[in-house]
Amino acid sequence: MVALPFIVLLVGLLMGLPIAFSLGGAGIVGMYLVTGNWNMVLSSISLVPFGTVAQYTLSTIPMFILMAYFSASSGLARDLYKAGSDWLSNIRGGLAIATVGACAVFGAMSGAAVAAASVMSTIALPEMKRHGYSDELAAGTVGIGSTIVVLVPPSVGMIIYGIATQTSIGKLLIAGVVPGLLVGALLTVAIFAWATIRPQDAPQPYRVPWSQRFDSVRRIWPSILVIVIVLVMLYTGMATPTEVGATGSFGAMIIGLILKRLDRKGFMEALAATIRTSAMIFNIIIGAEIFGNYMSMSQIPPKLITVVGAMNLNRWVVIAGIVITYFVISMFMDEIPLLLLTLQLTYPLVMHLGFDPIWYGVLSMMMMAMGMVFPPVGILAFVVSATAKMNLVKVYTGTSVLMIAIIIATILMMIFPQIALWLPSTMK
Repeated sequence: MVALPFIVLLVGLLMGLPIAFSLGGAGIVGMYLVTGNWNMVLSSISLVPFGTVAQYTLSTIPMFILMAYFSASSGLARDLYKAGSDWLSNIRGGLAIATVGACAVFGAMSGAAVAAASVMSTIALPEMKRHGYSDELAAGTVGIGSTIVVLVPPSVGMIIYGIATQTSIGKLLIAGVVPGLLVGALLTVAIFAWATIRPQDAPQPYRVPWSQRFDSVRRIWPSILVIVIVLVMLYTGMATPTEVGATGSFGAMIIGLILKRLDRKGFMEALAATIRTSAMIFNIIIGAEIFGNYMSMSQIPPKLITVVGAMNLNRWVVIAGIVITYFVISMFMDEIPLLLLTLQLTYPLVMHLGFDPIWYGVLSMMMMAMGMVFPPVGILAFVVSATAKMNLVKVYTGTSVLMIAIIIATILMMIFPQIALWLPSTMK
């Protein structure tokens, strides 16, 4: 009987039902199996929609999503890539390294990995191919570079994790900064090594006039300023994450207006897209709350803790099992539904084993970053392939090689937890 709600959930997902309805339906079935009383079930779920979404912390999500759409409408990603390519064009593999930097900075203004992969595929891939880069290196760079977005602020995945686990969102967002920089640095080394070992995949560098370099910087400094303001506000705690998101979205809007790239049509489209995306996320959260009510009624999390405790396993063995599970599931599911589905089981267990909740949040993001580009289903690989009209095998070849950067960063973070914990520990 315990397995039936999970079977309902799996069937719903396989049938292509929205994840919100699959979670909610499975939760309703589970609650009925536990209580045997439809009136009790209906009474319970009637309070969930308003009670779940009427939380101040959830307003963080639409604020940062609006910041992302204003940034995209203003063409900031193109400016970031242009500046990076101008300054790094004299290095072998420089365009690929510039792509990584542009993905990271655009991620700091969007928080959505899929959006970064789609935008950078249309901007960076044609430019790299025009300069003679191989499809594998070009596509791999965009795919892996886009995963940095789930780590750096304002990562939507981090926000969802914080809401689901009642962990400080501000500290979680700041905790992703150093791991994100580490992945970016390791990825730069990996690209440079690839270009050195296989020079035919990365053509000879070329030089750009200094006047053109400084002109490209002139166009991106407002974006960098907005990012710095957002990070400083988060780090110092001078504002709540919601207020930080509102400031960031306002800054992105002002930049678009100053550059005369955000017209009335683009403004209204950004608002409409923010409403649609936020509504989708809120529906998923409501469905996950219903499923969570079933989990609480059935006492599955404490039973799982008891079973694992009775097995007397080393806690790192348990973490390894969770890591592998996250990695596999993230190949098939976006980070938001994945977190809301799994945290109800894994978070109590991980806390029982004595791990830090902020460290576990960053680790979860690292696992999802790998799963989102790994074959056979990695969602970002599909986005790059579809957007650039490139063979999926070539995309997977590139991402699989460059994934070594995320793997090494993950291992280092497990050996040295302070990579994720040091910066948040210095916050007031």
